[in-house]
Amino acid sequence: MTRREWRLPAALILLALIPIIAGAARVTELSTGPEVTPANARFVADPLPVVLHIVGAVVYTILGAFQFVPSLRRRRWHRLAGRLLVPCGLTVALTGLWMAFAYDLPAHDNDVLAGLRLVFGSAMAASILLGLAAALRRDFTRHRAWMARGYAIGLGAGTQAFTHAPYVAATGEQPDGNVRAGLVLAGWLINLAVAEWYLRRPARTARSRPVRRSRVAAG
Repeated sequence: MTRREWRLPAALILLALIPIIAGAARVTELSTGPEVTPANARFVADPLPVVLHIVGAVVYTILGAFQFVPSLRRRRWHRLAGRLLVPCGLTVALTGLWMAFAYDLPAHDNDVLAGLRLVFGSAMAASILLGLAAALRRDFTRHRAWMARGYAIGLGAGTQAFTHAPYVAATGEQPDGNVRAGLVLAGWLINLAVAEWYLRRPARTARSRPVRRSRVAAG
């Protein structure tokens, strides 16, 4: 990859670092037999969906970042990575739905946020499946678009950390209720808006080099 091609995957991985670190801390906590608190009781009682969600998200967000590199898309690596990314992405989406149904709502959440998680978890799964179906039809334009949308939703937790930060800085407390739902929604919508901009931006074309005219000697 060229230096320019590194910029996008590097930015995506940096955005994913906050939820990756938080997820790693959660898995470490669950593996050590933690003291049960109101914040972790649902995870301690049923750790399987959250562990699958975190592991799938780590692979999906890091490996998926490199699928946006043009030079890699022209190689066999892109297809091989995709065979791992599809099940990982579906794991993230489906375990997100699983947790939305199975876990009690945390203190800061409400039914609006629970509904948003169902909507966007379903949309992520649908995007990945539509992208896979397009690839099987060799419709790579639609494949690229649907996979980018699915990835944008999957990366929502990274952007949501930044939508929450101004509120926490201004009030000194965590948002709850409809405010929290709005900030979570903003993270997903920002990512989807950026994905649509990325998909619709003008394609770069190689600049044609000027043809030098040969001088004709005067006879």
